Amino acid sequence: MKTNPKTITLSIDMYLSNLSSRKMRNQLKRHFGVKRSHQSVLNWVYKYVMKVHNFVEKLGYNLGNSFYADETMIRRRKEDDRFWVCVDWGTRLITGFHYSVAGNIEEAKLFIEKSVKKGKPKFIQTDNAKFYPRAFKKLFYSNKIGGLTVEHKIQNYKKTRIHNYKIETVFMKIKDRVEDFRGLKALWPAPILMAGLVIRHNFIEEHTTIQKHPCIPAGQDLDLGDDRWLGLIRLSSLI
Repeated sequence: MKTNPKTITLSIDMYLSNLSSRKMRNQLKRHFGVKRSHQSVLNWVYKYVMKVHNFVEKLGYNLGNSFYADETMIRRRKEDDRFWVCVDWGTRLITGFHYSVAGNIEEAKLFIEKSVKKGKPKFIQTDNAKFYPRAFKKLFYSNKIGGLTVEHKIQNYKKTRIHNYKIETVFMKIKDRVEDFRGLKALWPAPILMAGLVIRHNFIEEHTTIQKHPCIPAGQDLDLGDDRWLGLIRLSSLI
């Protein structure tokens, strides 16, 4: 790229943190004398988030036995899409995510398959949505995932009055940033932007509870340096 790498990674970091592409464009011009369009900022995000995502998905992870999964509604223009997330409670690593326009058995199957690619949990806890039990039955009791068997625990709020709270903090951070986007604007970049937020959670920011980046207890201390986006991009360029 013609632009200084630090300028690009600063723009990606700030955009996925809290600044709009136009505000980031203004900051670059005001503080660094760099004149780029807001579309350039978005293009950097799209290009390098996908590059890093493809890299980190191929890494090996050391995860625990307890996964917690749920889905939440994400506003896109006038539509409500679904964003599915699974978290390993031991490391706080997001093990899998899925973006869809509907909630049904097939989408739940896709999500669960992504969630267990990085680890082999003893159980996955979800809420009592109707599509989860049928998706688990099709995946784990028909030997479609290499003989892997995972117990399905259900947190039924109507009975227990307890939410699937262990994943709610993840959703709170993600939805706060989507609100900063003022909702997502189009369908095609929506999964890319959500992938960026997952990378940010797993590799860029320290988790406030464990006071580590979740990738580290998950066995991927990549020595990324202070500019962690730049470190990830450089590593992803080696493969």
